[in-house]
Amino acid sequence: MAVAFYNLSSVAGLKKLDEYLLTRSYITGYQASKDDLTVHAALSKPPSSEYVNVSRWYNHIEALLRLSGVSAEGCGVTVEASAPITEEAVATPPAVDTKASAAEDDDDDDVDLFGEETEEEKKAAEERAAAVKASGKKKESGKSSVLMDVKPWDDETDMKKLEEAVRSIKMEGLFWGASKLVPVGYGIKKLQIMLSIVDDLVSVDDLIEDHLTSEPVNEYVQSCDIVAFNKI
Repeated sequence: MAVAFYNLSSVAGLKKLDEYLLTRSYITGYQASKDDLTVHAALSKPPSSEYVNVSRWYNHIEALLRLSGVSAEGCGVTVEASAPITEEAVATPPAVDTKASAAEDDDDDDVDLFGEETEEEKKAAEERAAAVKASGKKKESGKSSVLMDVKPWDDETDMKKLEEAVRSIKMEGLFWGASKLVPVGYGIKKLQIMLSIVDDLVSVDDLIEDHLTSEPVNEYVQSCDIVAFNKI
């Protein structure tokens, strides 16, 4: 069933989207699709860093659009300019009579605006937030795992030096993992490498544009593609 979002230019709309993306890398499914492009286009400007999950997702889609594009169809999503209920009601549902509410629920065929979050999940999320606040501990930053293809200029590029140049990039919150050389054709091989990042500290988009494809690393690296991006 298609997922629906409302009024993404409002605080309430962005908050709901941020909650939705808390446990998801993409709008639907396990890879970027046209559903992500629909929601991305509905945002009039990059989201504030206050919305950590939306910002992480937005930057990833921006990187994909610049590097490899998005072609998967998706499951279907709708975005409307205004919600059928007020922002106040979205943020704070009014207290209602239990019996009356139960009767209304029996007759109501509408799907929850964001489709997949159950009452039990909402309650669990509220309990976790309350526990963090009570203990005075700061919420740990999210982490993501990324699989990246790093492509050389030609078959004469020294792949050992290319990998050394890639791994020479040091940033707080960036951790390089396993790698291998994958044949592309005509004697050319590409470097496929795993990395993990702390979302609040490292932007994959900036990593590629400001480091991997800039001097001095671009002496060996022609381009980079994101093969997979998943939250840890």
